[in-house]
Amino acid sequence: MKRTLAMLLAAMMLFGLTACNSTDEPTGSSAGNPGSNTDTPGAADAGSKYLNVMLGTNVMSLDTNLATDGDSFEVIADCIDGLTQMDAEGAAIPAIAENWDISEDGLTYTFHLRDAKWSNGDPVTANDFVFGWRLGVETNIEYNYMFGDGVGNVKNADAIMAGEADADTLGVTAQDDKTLVVELTAPVSYFPSLMYFPSFYPINEAFYSGLAEGTYGTSPETYLSNGAFVLESYTPGTASLSLKKNPGYWDADRVKLGGINYQVVGSSDSALTAFKSNTLDVVTINGSQVASAEDDSSLSSKLNITGAGYLWYLTFSQTDKNAQGGMLANANLRLAISNAIDRESIVDNYVMDGSLATYTAVPPQFAASATTGEDFSADQNKFSEWCSYNVTKAQEYFEAAKSELGVDSFEFTMIYGNNEGDEVAKVAQAVKSQVEENLPGVTLNLQPMTKAERLDKMQNDNYDVALTRWGPDYADPMTYMGMWVTNNANNYGFWSNAEYDQIITDCTVGAYVTDYDARWAALYEGEELVMKDAVIAPLYTKSNANLIADGVSGIEFHPVALNRVYKSVTIG
Repeated sequence: MKRTLAMLLAAMMLFGLTACNSTDEPTGSSAGNPGSNTDTPGAADAGSKYLNVMLGTNVMSLDTNLATDGDSFEVIADCIDGLTQMDAEGAAIPAIAENWDISEDGLTYTFHLRDAKWSNGDPVTANDFVFGWRLGVETNIEYNYMFGDGVGNVKNADAIMAGEADADTLGVTAQDDKTLVVELTAPVSYFPSLMYFPSFYPINEAFYSGLAEGTYGTSPETYLSNGAFVLESYTPGTASLSLKKNPGYWDADRVKLGGINYQVVGSSDSALTAFKSNTLDVVTINGSQVASAEDDSSLSSKLNITGAGYLWYLTFSQTDKNAQGGMLANANLRLAISNAIDRESIVDNYVMDGSLATYTAVPPQFAASATTGEDFSADQNKFSEWCSYNVTKAQEYFEAAKSELGVDSFEFTMIYGNNEGDEVAKVAQAVKSQVEENLPGVTLNLQPMTKAERLDKMQNDNYDVALTRWGPDYADPMTYMGMWVTNNANNYGFWSNAEYDQIITDCTVGAYVTDYDARWAALYEGEELVMKDAVIAPLYTKSNANLIADGVSGIEFHPVALNRVYKSVTIG
């Protein structure tokens, strides 16, 4: 017997936030002139209008196997559909897969594909998914773990990533052009929600193979879409790109926009100015600009606070390559730093956009129990023994660290991105000031750099302390907790704990995989190990303060996977 799609969707526990909508007259916008709030020349209806949207950073890549950041994922998802997509509430619903069956043991998914086309006219086939997934497992260094045991559990993914098996042994096969079969090593309750994440998107093999190496997704001519929009103009490294409606999209009747003009804006001041001048229809602001918008009667009705899902935190290199020969491998030193930080002050005085001070390794407001509905991290005091703002406790941990290490003073460098939002530098400075004031003897030097440079240093263990972030890729605590497994590519502290590894194994492919309540309890135990050892120092869970022009409605905001979706947007 096979379980039905309806039963599966009823079991999904995903959250989403939808923007408040206005019915005032639109500002309009133009395809040929990004930043101009007029209709496309010659346009006769609202469907010709372009939405002008702010990006916080440059798109790093439109190749699903190279992209690692939320802005890139957003643009990719504008252009490409996976097997599933998100509805307004964040649940997985059909996209390229018209429906699917699940075997009784939960180990085999059979996806039945609808009639859909690539933007060059080729049909979207099951082989496009086979090719894309095989390529991702072999080449996507940062995100190929999504296929492996612990997340997607796709058969043979781990062996392929370890170089122990060929990519063609991956548990994904094209039964025919319209039937894709996926084999798992263990059941995954949230598997359909993984299918809307870009790592699982298809790639047209003939098109990809016909391009010069390294050029896929670098221009409109080297990119294919099967989604709502096609790439209209784009040059890697530039601050703008534009998309236009894909007339061959299988769900084209749903898409009312003529296209989207994206513009990178590096500061909240500039974002607010652009919005006031009607240059941009959708911007994200922070800091004092939020208070300014709240106090301005012409802006307050356009302000929408939405959960972004990202956890900002400090990670510490625990090897002997850096940080005074491995001093940060001392747990008491890490605990001292964590407890010396006033998170409430940081969100109230520096971030100022509705973000939440956070004291857990898994942030709040994105993962809830399927049996009780309770937010996994609703209790932000559950680890207060190890994570709080408590100067006395911080100094006790610090004295213990000094005694264990035989050192009285420490000097570390903290890296952070200088192109990840203007509040990040303020947060970095606040952390430096608080740690140095509350832990005399600690010097925390700041080193700004691009996000790409920061990621490179963390991945190659070439740092002491890093201010970084992680957003949830799917609505389950494992999207965070999988990071701290030994040798995970995103385990930037290079922490290793056998007990923790076993808990994660039990929760993903072992004893608790079909026992939901036992799994949930075990995940709490694993998170406690992370917090007791101060593997990270959580700081805050990001919210976005969005300004949305009058007349713009239907933007879907989500804290999981894809933060903004535009398929149902209208400009009234």
